Amino acid sequence: MSAHGHVDLGHTVAGWAGTATAVLGCTVTGIAVVAVSAPTALAGIGITVGAALLTWLLHLAGWGKPSGPRPESEWPWRVRDRAARRGHPDCLGCRLAGRRGRAPEKASNAVPVASTVTG
Repeated sequence: MSAHGHVDLGHTVAGWAGTATAVLGCTVTGIAVVAVSAPTALAGIGITVGAALLTWLLHLAGWGKPSGPRPESEWPWRVRDRAARRGHPDCLGCRLAGRRGRAPEKASNAVPVASTVTG
């Protein structure tokens, strides 16, 4: 059991790759500030923006995580999300890609009422 309890923290290939690329972009931008170099700053900003694009593309390819809980068998970060092709419900990235995704149908607790017609 981890220090966070028995939960899925959402570690995914998309998350790790995007975070590592964003850290690299911020590092390059920081070096540019110290070196007072506009071209290096633009490169760092470009890398950081590229991190967002990389994360989004990996998410759409199935290497991300849908919002909400996942079954424990899908917790390892190398497990691919098979539902990504259809899109995830309430996911901005999927909506931007034109994937709408359907919300899972909820079980209704309502009991159907039989209508009685007198006539």
